[in-house]
Amino acid sequence: MIILGIDPGLTCTGWGLVAKAGSRISHVGNGQIRTDLDLSMAERLLELDRGLTAVIDIYHPDFAAVEEIFVNVNPQSTLKLGQARGVALCAAARAGLAVSEYPSKVVKKALVGTGGAAKGQVQAMLGVLLPGVKLAGSDAADALAVAITHAHHVGSHR
Repeated sequence: MIILGIDPGLTCTGWGLVAKAGSRISHVGNGQIRTDLDLSMAERLLELDRGLTAVIDIYHPDFAAVEEIFVNVNPQSTLKLGQARGVALCAAARAGLAVSEYPSKVVKKALVGTGGAAKGQVQAMLGVLLPGVKLAGSDAADALAVAITHAHHVGSHR
């Protein structure tokens, strides 16, 4: 099975794909979708939708996992993150994918063993779990971590 992990953001949305075969997890791909800051909000959300749809069309994942929203100090930032997250959920659902959602602390705990892990620790563990992986950026790394979290949770439910 192929799992698409998504780390939503209006400026940059990370995506990462892993394949799970039994207990083995392997890297399929990762990247980032950046939106043009000069466009209107609606146009930026459309860019994000088109980018995610293209990833889904190319890789044909079986499942999608999206990082849950966290509340920022700035309510405007939280609202923009929520809008980008909505686009991610909609793009995956439109493609017929079952979508799971994971809070950041659950993702960190699944990879590092503690919900309070730093980004650097998560990226280091990605290097252990996916040897030789070339990350497209920190948002892509976070998306791969979400995909791996889902792979672990799918295995634990069987």
